[in-house]
Amino acid sequence: MKHRGHSRKENLIAILTGTFIVAQGVFFLQQAHLLTGGTTGLALLLTHFVDFSFGQLYFVMNIPFYIMAWCRMNRRFALSSICCGALVSVITDNLHHFVEISQFDPVYCAVMGGMLMGLGMLILFRHNTSLGGFNVLVLYLQEKFGVSAGKLQMGIDISILLCSYVLMTPTILMLSLLGAVMLNLVLAMNHKPGRYNDGKAVAKTAD
Repeated sequence: MKHRGHSRKENLIAILTGTFIVAQGVFFLQQAHLLTGGTTGLALLLTHFVDFSFGQLYFVMNIPFYIMAWCRMNRRFALSSICCGALVSVITDNLHHFVEISQFDPVYCAVMGGMLMGLGMLILFRHNTSLGGFNVLVLYLQEKFGVSAGKLQMGIDISILLCSYVLMTPTILMLSLLGAVMLNLVLAMNHKPGRYNDGKAVAKTAD
């Protein structure tokens, strides 16, 4: 039987669900002042030094990757990734109006933050979109060369965190690494090349 791709309605629901879950994960990391890999981690780090919100920094830092997606992948993927990145930026910056955590455990924030981000990204990947950032690069490399997006993302994330060592205490570094590992384990175990083919490939080169 020929595989049926997701409908437009299903993709829309997935985008709203995935971005909301990712934003929840970022919120947990923020509460414990933890970092993660990719442009998310870089944006969280920069919020300590510049007078801009996470959402503002996150979206601006992703612009080069949105351009890459537009030029090297199909335009529908690029446009949906821009929408996803914008939604995560807006939701994360406004969650404090609806949720307030008065007591939290940093280990719990690291584990739950990483798992929620991984789950949200997995939902987006399954519906042929991403958050931009290094997601675009690893999905492109997975499609072209068959390497695991989760393993590539994990390598990038851990490298970024290790490079941030001079700006973090050893405890914050270890907990941030824990969150990054949890995020990428979710992706590595559940998003494998060729296992899920929803219609056209994500990384199809633009005409």
